[in-house]
Parts: sequence; structure tokens; C-alpha cells
Amino acid sequence: MAQFDTIRTAAGARAAQIDEGLRAHMNKVYGTMSVGMLITALAAWAIAGLAVTSDPTNAVAQIGADRYLTSLGGALFLSPLKWVVMFAPLGFLLFGWGALMRRGSAAAVQLGFFIFAAVMGVSMSSIFMIFTPYSITQTFLVTAIAFAGLSLFGYTTKRDLSGMGTFLIMGVIGLLVAMVINLFLQSGPMMLAISAIGLLIFAGLTAFYTQDIKNTYVAHATHGDQEWLDKAAIDGALSLYISFLNMFQFLLMFMGQQE
Repeated sequence: MAQFDTIRTAAGARAAQIDEGLRAHMNKVYGTMSVGMLITALAAWAIAGLAVTSDPTNAVAQIGADRYLTSLGGALFLSPLKWVVMFAPLGFLLFGWGALMRRGSAAAVQLGFFIFAAVMGVSMSSIFMIFTPYSITQTFLVTAIAFAGLSLFGYTTKRDLSGMGTFLIMGVIGLLVAMVINLFLQSGPMMLAISAIGLLIFAGLTAFYTQDIKNTYVAHATHGDQEWLDKAAIDGALSLYISFLNMFQFLLMFMGQQE
């Protein structure tokens, strides 16, 4: 009986230790994601401010009643460089992130994430030239509320979302193909359909990624590899960051008011 009590006490202590570690792990995930979001917002705002001017002197193109592109804006949005800016974040995710996770230290992975967030900000800077600041802010707040609810669901639900996650990731591939095709078709109705489907896909992925981050920590917490857990937290932050930004951009297609 005494031996059983000892085992039960040890098990309870281990469970409490995992719960405490999980809270710290999730705080790191959301904290890293939040810093990344801030970097993206500041980079997008700064680049948009440098790319657009109300002074027609030395402007390279007019984009509104009293708005003009500077030479930087022309280089970013009118030259072939726009394709580099557009696809650089995707290229990093496909060809750079996995290698960084395998070979880099936790500090290097975190730096890589923040650099990626800055590049993403440059890529997204055009929204400040298309939509009003009020509608961008409004859409961001709506996205934040929806994201919080979906992430909470993923964290607390007892339902296994792994099967749904596999299906949704396949949906992302189809979504990317449709978006590339629409770059050439420039179809408004198709873009609205892509936005609606994309919003649903990344809403589901938010719940899936949150549960996966939680389960990954619980499965590896007893191994004692803190370096790996730190990198896993940053990887989880990246997954949620991407889901949030995609939800925001797709929702902006419905809620955004153009300049």
C-alpha cells in the first residue's frame, strides 16, 4: 500500500510538472508569435510609408487622387522585384525553415522567425495602399477575436483533430494552386471564392496547430531536451502566425474598405 501511494504521489508530481511546463511552453509560443506580428505590422507600415507619397515630384506612378509611388514603391510593386517580394516568404518556408530547424540553435531559429516576419511585412505592405487604416484595424481586431476562440478550442477540446489537420493541409496546397492561377486570370469572383475557402481552412488549422503544439510538448516533456522544446515552441509560433495572417488577409477581402 505504501509503495502504491509512493507511485501515485510521484505520478501526480510528474503530471503537475508537465502542466506547469506546458503553460510556460504555450506562453512562449504566443509570446513569440505576438512579437512576430508586431515586427510584421511595423515593417509593412514603414515600407508603405516609404513607397507612397503625396508629392508628385520625382514620383514614378500615380495610384490615387493625391497618392504617388516613390522610386522604392515602383521597384517593389511595378518591377519584376514584386514577384520576389511576393514569393520570398513562401520560398523560405519551403526551402529554408526545415533546414534551420534541423541544424540551427534555438536562438538561430528565433532570429530566423523574426527575419521571416520582417520579410512578410514587406510583402504585405501593399495593403496600406489599398485599404483604409480603419478597415485594416477593424479586420485585425475581428481576426484576433476569432483566432483566440479557435485556439482556445484547439487547446481544450478532447477531440482528436489530427485527421482534420491532414485534410486541411491538403486544402492549403489546392488553395495555393488556385491563387497562382488567379494571378493570371484576375477573376474577382474566383478571388472571393478563394478568400472564403481560405478563411475556413486557416480557421480549422488554427485549432489543429494549437492542439498539435500541446500534444507535442506533452509527448516530449519528459525527455529533458530543452533546446528541442524551445525550437518546437518557435515552430509552433510560426504555424499559428501563418494561420493568423492568412485569416486576416482573407477576411480583409470581405471587410476591407478601399482608399
